[in-house]
Amino acid sequence: MISMNRQTPWDEIRIPSTDYNVRLVAGAGSIPVYWGKDIDGHCLLLVELAGDHNEQFRKDSVQVQGIRLDLRQGDDEQQRFVLTLEKHVDQDLFSGLCEALIGSIAPVNDPAAALSVALAHIKRWKAFLAGKKTRLLSPEEIRGLFAELLFLRSLYQGNLSEKTAMQAWCGVEGVHQDFIFGNTAVEVKSLSGKERNTVHISSENQLEGLSDNLFLMIFRLNDMPDSDRALSLNDAVRRIENELTDSGALEDFSAKLAGYGYIPLQEYDLPKLQINSTHTYRVTEDFPRLIRSGLPEGVTRVSYEIELEKISLFEVDTEHIFRR
Repeated sequence: MISMNRQTPWDEIRIPSTDYNVRLVAGAGSIPVYWGKDIDGHCLLLVELAGDHNEQFRKDSVQVQGIRLDLRQGDDEQQRFVLTLEKHVDQDLFSGLCEALIGSIAPVNDPAAALSVALAHIKRWKAFLAGKKTRLLSPEEIRGLFAELLFLRSLYQGNLSEKTAMQAWCGVEGVHQDFIFGNTAVEVKSLSGKERNTVHISSENQLEGLSDNLFLMIFRLNDMPDSDRALSLNDAVRRIENELTDSGALEDFSAKLAGYGYIPLQEYDLPKLQINSTHTYRVTEDFPRLIRSGLPEGVTRVSYEIELEKISLFEVDTEHIFRR
């Protein structure tokens, strides 16, 4: 289980005798957000929304075990979207959700859009808890997911529709390759700047093509904490969320991130990654690989490494992936 074990914003808020006590979240953006406690000592997060959002709340609200969601009438034609943590023992996880939610609505100016973004994050949180992968991603998993997000952006930026791009992203579903679209499959790998010149292939399935066109794409990533161009995993996720305009694609994106065990925790603000280089290889019959159909009977669960200098003859321009 994730355990952050750090001071929470509710530690300094007293339990009120009536209603609830609140404290404004500093730097939250144009939509006011408050930490709070109610008369029973429950931890709250309140988002203040101008206007009437009852219909939107009824349509899009979701039930999450351990968290109560309410839309309460405020003052001066305002409503308050209130998240209430029902069990104090889950305060660390709730804090992570609230911090992520605050960051997601900070750039939003429209109250209706802020409510939509908040509810989308809560749906992702629900999927995350249902997946029972409540642990932090390892450094290798962070880099791997980051690389897949880089390729995902290339799919919907001029090559496929947003919805089709999301459907193509299938690494979390346990299929052979990370991306499959049309008659093309792409396995995405990441290397850190410090790693030797080999790429790890984790199974005999990864480079066995069920499509006519199979590619291996490698992103070499450097940790550049002082670079303005470098992005954290949280940054990469937010960038895609801000770019997606199709609500179905955004929902698919949230569900697949949850399947990977990702939620936007503060721990994923580092490392700050920047692309050092990108290499794309076409996997043909002559490509050096171990595949299930070529293994001796009884041999399974194979992992191995490929020397990149030995596959230089198979390198192609990335645009080959999208040629028909």
